[in-house]
Amino acid sequence: MEFERQVKRFYKLAEAAPVEGGWQVMLDGRGLKTQGGRAQVVPNRALAERLAGEWAAQGEEIAPGTFPLRDMTDYAIDMVAADPAVAIDAILPYGDTDTLCYRAAGGDSFRTRQDEAWEPILAAVEAREGVCFARTEGVLHAAHPEGTRERLHARLDGMDAFTLVAVQNMAALAASLCVALAALEPGADLDALYAAANLEEDWQAMQWGWDEEARARRDARLKGFTLAAELAALVRQD
Repeated sequence: MEFERQVKRFYKLAEAAPVEGGWQVMLDGRGLKTQGGRAQVVPNRALAERLAGEWAAQGEEIAPGTFPLRDMTDYAIDMVAADPAVAIDAILPYGDTDTLCYRAAGGDSFRTRQDEAWEPILAAVEAREGVCFARTEGVLHAAHPEGTRERLHARLDGMDAFTLVAVQNMAALAASLCVALAALEPGADLDALYAAANLEEDWQAMQWGWDEEARARRDARLKGFTLAAELAALVRQD
């Protein structure tokens, strides 16, 4: 169900209900469809209740920009579930040129900060995923050791459509597949992970101060990153 502009609220009750194959949001007892026209059936109650909450929170008019979780869910059902390979192909380049692998020249304070913030994340991902990432100075591409891309592909290929959408969004916002994968871990500090991905901008702001527009953009990106991580966490719940 897609709205180009605000429309009057046409329902009283939004709730999650069990249906064949999972759970679905019901508006006054009628099951929701995706924006592509498919039944919006999700794998568990936790996600369905969170989706229902977006509808329940609407006022007298429905604001189309206040359904970010629905938009990701619909994309997972309408697009990714039908052809996960497309999403995987879009995600892998964020590992090929992962921001965390490209460091400033050694010897300055910013390089020290990069190493402190990035190396623990990279090392943890390498240990969990059985991969190895090439680190380099500057911006010239550095190819990762043989097997890394294949193992990352296999990792992504094992994910459900909802998690793939979450990872794709997080990787794009962070310019880092490593940060996105780290955000999937239980108890991950999402603020710290996004700060690591946004290190250069934050470092410049520490030196010169934030302007309002730049701060607003950062806040919006962090919100999107956090919401994508929430989608992945909700899908994992029993």
